[in-house]
Amino acid sequence: MPDVLIAVLGIVLFLLLSFNGMPVGFSFAIVGTVGLIIVRGLEPGLAILGHTPYAWGTNGNLLPLPLFILMGMFAFYSRISQDLYQTAHRWMGRLPGGIALATNLASTGFAACCGVSMAGAATMGSIAYPEMNRLRYDNRLATGCIVAGGGLSSLIPPSLGFIIFGFLTEESIARLFIAGLLPGLMLSVMFLLTIFIMCKRNPQLGPPGPSFTWRERFRALKGVLGMLVLFILVFGGLYIGVFTPSEAGAAGACGAFIITVASRRLKLAGLIEATKDTLKTACFIMTMIIGANIFNSFLGTTGLSSGFSEWLTALDLPRYLILSGILFVYLPLGMFLDIGAVILLTVPIFVPPLEALGFDPIFIGVLIAVVAEIGFMTPPVGLNAFVVHGVTQVPLARVFRGTLPFAIVMLMGLIILVVFPQIVLFLPNVIQ
Repeated sequence: MPDVLIAVLGIVLFLLLSFNGMPVGFSFAIVGTVGLIIVRGLEPGLAILGHTPYAWGTNGNLLPLPLFILMGMFAFYSRISQDLYQTAHRWMGRLPGGIALATNLASTGFAACCGVSMAGAATMGSIAYPEMNRLRYDNRLATGCIVAGGGLSSLIPPSLGFIIFGFLTEESIARLFIAGLLPGLMLSVMFLLTIFIMCKRNPQLGPPGPSFTWRERFRALKGVLGMLVLFILVFGGLYIGVFTPSEAGAAGACGAFIITVASRRLKLAGLIEATKDTLKTACFIMTMIIGANIFNSFLGTTGLSSGFSEWLTALDLPRYLILSGILFVYLPLGMFLDIGAVILLTVPIFVPPLEALGFDPIFIGVLIAVVAEIGFMTPPVGLNAFVVHGVTQVPLARVFRGTLPFAIVMLMGLIILVVFPQIVLFLPNVIQ
């Protein structure tokens, strides 16, 4: 059997195992090890299995991962997300769809503290949905804006997906973080406009909330201080070159801890839970990375990656048509796998030929994050939609119907980024 065919069968087997509930890291590792044994023999296959976990588990380049996760956990347990929501609520709540607008703004702010879209969606779902339900918002709009807002955590730094992408491609994590900022803010504004227009045309979707005095609004602004401090500390330090990504993660985690202590909201039980959640999430991601490296060693041995790159670059087709075809592949993958698994599975295969066609890898990374997030909100298994369904208990069919307008808007945003790549590349080129 040709090695390339074995590689294709390995990818199919990986997807089958993952879709049937096996942890992604173990699916990567099992298929990769078995494939290496078939292609290269028992001894080389077992040697890779013995060497890779230690080599990548002790890789210092991955240090930002647990640090930024810890920062997000401290931000969660210090209730920064609730402060952001209350502030946005007081300023936007009286507008048509005001609570949904406030939810999107709070999601945008919380994305600067949380690098995982599912965590962002779960957090804002538990905070914002009860108020929208009390005010009799249409539950499709309510859940749709929560799902869409959660997706901003994959773009606005610090994004854990960008850390993994930078690790695989050896691109600057700082430049990837900075590249995601303008696209993330652009999509946030597009979501705000979508909510406002929908509720202006049909006020029953999102009735205006209670009004607040100007005194109450300005007093509520103190709720954004925690997020602003963390964002300026991390993003500002990266932008001016004071911090490496690891140092920025450490500074962010330390800053979030100080905020929790100063706010007197962090009890011993919360500290223990934040540490446990950090360890569980970091171990899950590290297991994926270790398994993916075993799997990618298998694909490299079969010659699939290099052969696919040569075949794709040899096609007499416009390069943007090839880019569109590759991005389309991410839609179904995003419906079933989280962004870390999507990046680990596809980047070694798709990024080299796109680089050979002249696309900047930073640009590619941002586009992958956007198109994967579209997959995360669409049926049949959009992961963010499932998370919000679990938090709100809104029927899944209505959650998916609610995400449809936002998925269309995000697709429009993707097209804008492809047509105007400088939206992605302007800030990274400034610090180059």
